[in-house]
Amino acid sequence: MRARTVRLDADRAELDLVALAGEDGVLFAREGAGFAGRGQALRIDLPDGVAGSYDAVGEALAAIEVDDDLGLPGTGPVALGALPFDPDAPGSLVVPELLVGVAADGTAWLTTVTTHPLPRVSTGTVPVEMKDEGPWGASPDGFNLTSGPAHDEWCALVADAVEVIRRGELEKVVLAREVHVHANRPIVRSAVLARLRALYPSCMVFNMGGFLGASPELLVSRIGRAVRSHPLAGTIPHSGDPEVDARMARALLSSAKERHEHRVVIDAVAEALAEVCSALDVPDGPSIVPLRNVSHLGTLLTGTLAEPAVDALALVARLHPTPAVGGVPTKEALAYIAAAEPFDRGLYAGAVGWMDGRGDGEWAVGIRSATVEGDRARLVAGDGIVGDSDPDAELAETQLKLQALLSAVVRP
Repeated sequence: MRARTVRLDADRAELDLVALAGEDGVLFAREGAGFAGRGQALRIDLPDGVAGSYDAVGEALAAIEVDDDLGLPGTGPVALGALPFDPDAPGSLVVPELLVGVAADGTAWLTTVTTHPLPRVSTGTVPVEMKDEGPWGASPDGFNLTSGPAHDEWCALVADAVEVIRRGELEKVVLAREVHVHANRPIVRSAVLARLRALYPSCMVFNMGGFLGASPELLVSRIGRAVRSHPLAGTIPHSGDPEVDARMARALLSSAKERHEHRVVIDAVAEALAEVCSALDVPDGPSIVPLRNVSHLGTLLTGTLAEPAVDALALVARLHPTPAVGGVPTKEALAYIAAAEPFDRGLYAGAVGWMDGRGDGEWAVGIRSATVEGDRARLVAGDGIVGDSDPDAELAETQLKLQALLSAVVRP
């Protein structure tokens, strides 16, 4: 198998990654940079999950013969995909046949992966196969929504978790609830993604086989020896009044409950990264990360990997799932979630992203997400529960988080 990467001779108007990915391609993009892919040159299975078989990805990419004129992060063959919340559950990544990449500075390239000989050229153009923008049919205009579990049942789950935490069996656990959408016509994924990009321009917008979303949370990125992680934990709604929102942001920063919930996440991420870093900077306190309808507490960790530097998926395996989506202690929290939640999370709150043959990559936490198939969509949102959590307040927080995707999927 061979991979050929050439610089793209294309203007910015041709590099709409949502359009280039189309309805069924893979997409991972933020603020105009990222990837759009079509076709499947190679599928890489992780039968023991990211925790047990992450090294299969690097091995598969290393076996591909590479002709790469640019030598940038994300050039050459790239594996993309979404991995389950359960780090031991089987997963897979895809190396697309055609992949358009765009760097933050606007540099663009085309990577073609095939078993056939590839011509030696200095520049390329966007393939005609990636210019197919439909039509995909009219978006639906009728919707039925059902949530599960019911509000009172979910509040009872939260109350039970609070009691478990107060008994000292857990320090924190994240509980989630789901909403099912049934539309009167097939949901147009590319239209949903275009709306998400417009609504949440600072988020990582993705589509991996119908698992799509706009994640605000960077699990980990690795470029060379530089590593970054930006965990989020702690949430407040926006009121629409700048003065009120500023006051609420100050209250969030000073809330003992929210800072405790955030701190347990940061401590866990820092401990995992410190074991493979020669240097790691962990800020003393969080900052406010504003989005369209909510603000979060976030802390950006940056570091330098020790030699030999582990690859991006090895970092995912070390970090996922963080206490932002699982809990503390991790093993006990995951067992509690499996027993308490009346559904399988699947890809929700898993890891979504990419890795190239050098080991560079970027992975988001698969939150603010939906699984879309035909005329149906499943949306999931969760909250971190600690000892002084209030069930009604936690329910309201899930409703805010679900609104991020509902506003893009449900367009009556």
